[in-house]
Amino acid sequence: MPGPTTTELLWGIEQKPKRGPKPSLTLEQIVAEAMALADAEGLGNLSMQRLAERLGCAKMALYRYVPGKAELTAVMLDAALGRPPERGAATPDASEPWRAYLTRYSETAFERFGVHHWGLELAVGIRPLGPNEMSWLEAGLDALDGNGLTASEQMDSVVLLFGHVRGLAQTLGPAHGLDMEEDLVKELGAVLIEHGHRYPHVAQALAEQAARPDGDTGRNQALRFGIDRILDGIGVLIDSRK
Repeated sequence: MPGPTTTELLWGIEQKPKRGPKPSLTLEQIVAEAMALADAEGLGNLSMQRLAERLGCAKMALYRYVPGKAELTAVMLDAALGRPPERGAATPDASEPWRAYLTRYSETAFERFGVHHWGLELAVGIRPLGPNEMSWLEAGLDALDGNGLTASEQMDSVVLLFGHVRGLAQTLGPAHGLDMEEDLVKELGAVLIEHGHRYPHVAQALAEQAARPDGDTGRNQALRFGIDRILDGIGVLIDSRK
């Protein structure tokens, strides 16, 4: 009997029970261990053999739960994304509640990709969507509903926001690389002391970033700047429909 498909694994569609001993693992245990391995060593070092060693079982035993790595990583991505933030979790904004929510929505997605950076490698191309990823899409569309945009425009708006989040997360790397980011800025500062006359605009931009209040990292500033500009544009479109 063939193993479950990616869609069946993602959506918990149960197959007929197989003969044999009672399973000693669960799909949730396998996915959690696979995510821990990918977080620590990167997706490239994830293999069914390595995973079996960490779980203390035979490699072939894993195939009772997942047909292969492709199906496993699809479930990992959905677990890494988790559920989108609740609408009530956004900062209240009586005039533009959609904007307040989509700001928090985008920031949360950025945080998730920062923790599980390997998810960026998986969230590409035409592929089955799991319940969590589908919930992100639904939540973004729901926030824009009733503002005069067509369903297609709402979809394009959500895709645009996620494009900014993904692009910046890909460029800046994992969230645990903040110390490296700060060290690199210091090194660049030292270089620009000597060569700043050749790159005056870069020198000025880095100097302004260094002068920002504590806690306002370049990572956060770039994220929020892009979110605000995208939402500004969506807001103009919404106003044009009134």
